[in-house]
Amino acid sequence: MRTNLPITQREYPFPAGQALVSTTDLQGRILYCNPAFIEVSGYTREELLGQPHNMIRHPDMPEEAFRDMWQTIESGQPWSGLVKNRRKNGDHYWVMANVTPLLDGDRPVGYMSVRTLPDRQQVSEAETLYARMREAASRGGGGGPRLQAGRLAPQGVLARGMDRLQGDGHWRTQALCLLGVAGGWGCAQLMSIWPGRLSTTAAAALLAAGLSVGVAALIRRQNQEPLKDLLRFANRLAAGDLTGQLRAGQAGLSGRLACALNQLSVNLMAIVGDTRAGVDRLRHTSQDLAGGNRDLAERTESQASSLEQTSASMAEITETVRHSADTARDVADVARQAADVTARSTEAVREVTVTVEAIADASRRIREITQVIDGIALQTNLLALNAAVEAARAGEQGRGFGVVAGEVRQLAQRTSVAAREIKDLIEDAGLKVEAGSEQTRRACGTMEEAQAAVQRMSELVAGISAGASEQLNGISQINEAVSHMDQLTQKNAALVDELSSASETVTVQAQAVTEAVAVFRLDAAAPALAHASDAVSLRREMKARRLATA
Repeated sequence: MRTNLPITQREYPFPAGQALVSTTDLQGRILYCNPAFIEVSGYTREELLGQPHNMIRHPDMPEEAFRDMWQTIESGQPWSGLVKNRRKNGDHYWVMANVTPLLDGDRPVGYMSVRTLPDRQQVSEAETLYARMREAASRGGGGGPRLQAGRLAPQGVLARGMDRLQGDGHWRTQALCLLGVAGGWGCAQLMSIWPGRLSTTAAAALLAAGLSVGVAALIRRQNQEPLKDLLRFANRLAAGDLTGQLRAGQAGLSGRLACALNQLSVNLMAIVGDTRAGVDRLRHTSQDLAGGNRDLAERTESQASSLEQTSASMAEITETVRHSADTARDVADVARQAADVTARSTEAVREVTVTVEAIADASRRIREITQVIDGIALQTNLLALNAAVEAARAGEQGRGFGVVAGEVRQLAQRTSVAAREIKDLIEDAGLKVEAGSEQTRRACGTMEEAQAAVQRMSELVAGISAGASEQLNGISQINEAVSHMDQLTQKNAALVDELSSASETVTVQAQAVTEAVAVFRLDAAAPALAHASDAVSLRREMKARRLATA
């Protein structure tokens, strides 16, 4: 017997309300196991399928239990009993195992095991019994407790006989026949001793014995045959075969039981049929949902990639606009500075214009003064001429006065010449001052126009700077919106992944339910275990999956 190690002697709590279900082929290799079985065993589905069922056998289980189980199910009968199984990590769990042959007609093609939670009293009794069996097996020579169809077999000939009488109507009928025969034989012996007096009594006794045998045979025929049919039908139901029907019309309890079993079979067929149809629809729906989720995942991934590229482009545009806004602000500052310089230059030109105009006014005044000097020189010259005339008249006495008059005339002439030269210079300077004044006025006008242009440019640059700032704010908001959309897309992608996982889980669960209800046969032409694969190919497939996920 296979020994699985290590063991921890820690008991794993059996989940209440759960049933651990598995199916095997005739060699005991696992073809199907439900999620509860997988969870409690501690193995993965890939580690279980295709493997021998005794991989979960606990070393504390005696060989006698499995001998009785195989002997019972190979005869086509169901078996029930307490079993201690081993988990992958060495822990153990107790189950009430119910093993049923899966039949194709009258031929077993596999076995289905349904394990439920036993009560603690049963577990305690099983631990004690199995310990006695292990102790007897270690001593050798047999003689230990034995099991029969999952029950403790009685010890001794008398106990076995009483057990058969209590449990099997066939043995009760045979015992009644034997009693009748024994009574008849006793009467025959008495007739040989007292032939005269006991002839009538003996005849009656023999008749009673014959009637007893006939009645016993009739009772056996009427009771045993319907019960055998009911038992065969119940075993087929237990094996999941819902295709048969019992012959109706029988009287009594057996007839009512046959009707009830037929109704149970029909109800189960309807329930299983609806379940299969619903699971098929669920599987197709989950597959469609999985396909839609895959398409949505691809589109979401594409959208996320586009948003990522858009976000990168928006970041570049944001940086460019920010640089333009900074440049516009710098240009605005330079324009304001130029406006200030232009304003100061305009003011300086105005001051120069005022100064030139003042110089022009001074030149005009000098020209007037020069004219006065020229007039004085002319009058002085006239006076000098008059003095010279008078000196000439005076003769020798007026000679000195004549000399003075000549000098005065020469001085007046030089003054007149100088005054004319000054006048010419003043006039020339006045012309130049007027020209300069005109130029300064034109320069002042030009500077005022330049100042207005610079002010306009400053206003335009300020508008550009404000627009760039607004664009920067708008692009920043767009960038935030794109980032938010990217976050939403990432969340949507995560949600799509969750939906894909959920749809895959639903598909797996639908497949598990499909495999579970596939145990039931609704069509007599369909083979038993139609869902099961060959154990060897199944084991290879599971090994390939384990290697792929490693």
